[in-house]
Amino acid sequence: MSHKLPLNGIRVLDFTWVGAGPITTQVLAEYGAEVIKIESGTRLDYLRLLPPFKDGRAGVERSGYFSNRNPNKKGISLNLKHRRALEIIKELIRKSDIICENFTAHTMERWGLGYEDVRKIKPDIIYAGMPLMGSDGPHVNYRGFGVQVSSLIGILHLTGFPEEEPFGMGTNYPDHVPNPMHTAFAILAALRHKKKTGEGQYIELSQIEAPLCVLPTPIMDYMINGRVQNRQGNQHLDFAPHGIYPVQGKNRWIALAVQSEDEWQSLKAAMGMPEWAEKDAFAANAERIANQTELNEIIAHWTVNYAGDDLLRLLIKAKVRAGLVKDARDVLHDPQLNYRRHFVYLDHPEMGYHVYNYSPVHMSKTPAVLDQAAPLLGEHTKQVMKDLLNLDEGMFEEMKKEGVFD
Repeated sequence: MSHKLPLNGIRVLDFTWVGAGPITTQVLAEYGAEVIKIESGTRLDYLRLLPPFKDGRAGVERSGYFSNRNPNKKGISLNLKHRRALEIIKELIRKSDIICENFTAHTMERWGLGYEDVRKIKPDIIYAGMPLMGSDGPHVNYRGFGVQVSSLIGILHLTGFPEEEPFGMGTNYPDHVPNPMHTAFAILAALRHKKKTGEGQYIELSQIEAPLCVLPTPIMDYMINGRVQNRQGNQHLDFAPHGIYPVQGKNRWIALAVQSEDEWQSLKAAMGMPEWAEKDAFAANAERIANQTELNEIIAHWTVNYAGDDLLRLLIKAKVRAGLVKDARDVLHDPQLNYRRHFVYLDHPEMGYHVYNYSPVHMSKTPAVLDQAAPLLGEHTKQVMKDLLNLDEGMFEEMKKEGVFD
């Protein structure tokens, strides 16, 4: 690391697991925070058990899913049911600035590690909790992951085709964007407050509330118009044509959108001014919206005759909004992303060189650093015990035999 990062000197005790929490602490780690990820060998982080696995072979240390969410972190493994393990946690709290957890509400309190317990140990601690439903209310004890959040706040209701069942987004959007980013922003605000006043604070991020802040339109539509928005597929409420169309090759597609009469004329020119496009059914935007099922079928019969790259060049030249629908292989080899050095390859002890996403935020003086692969289970337990808690070899081995470290 050749430059000082904004969060150098900040230590985070990371109790998070699975999705939104680990992405939050990953952001902090990329900008210099020392993140100590606390795990348990008897209750594994669920992501360690999920594919994709290196070479298709399952293993605790072989999940690309877990790996991509936990770079730049130190990993320790503790048995939190053991009294001495809790003593170790409390010693680590005294030496830390931030605690982050995303368990069901009041789980940490049951371990004696809730905010009120922790602030007695470290009065200026910044404590970020991310309970699914918040810390109170009639559903406070509900458990779930990003897919449940997407269901509960109406995202899944909107994903799919109009007359078919909801089919999701292919990823748990709340886990990846609104929940971790809102929490990371709040933590940075708390650090700024602490720098000015010396005060810590408790941050609560409800994982069903944060995504609603970036999904206002359907709720406003119902409130104002009494209308429940339905699934639109790839269509747009206000423009047509607007969709995904097949091109040559297996499962290859192109997206195009027309948002004005000038753009419709440009698309017609690109298609060679076909006679069908002059029908009254497609004369204006309102008619195209009303007849877009037929319109989309006709356009699809045209696009499927082209290779994707050739059609994209044709549409761009015609000034029609268009883009290829890329799969994972396309994205990994994308010339723009690789020019920007978005993908970082780090050497993992078991998986070898493995791809990670670099921070999308590029700072001129303090760019993010991604230089350490995700930790093995308990990889840094001994190092942390020695460096932070001054445990000697004999004491460490004694506690290990007692089952403090698992």
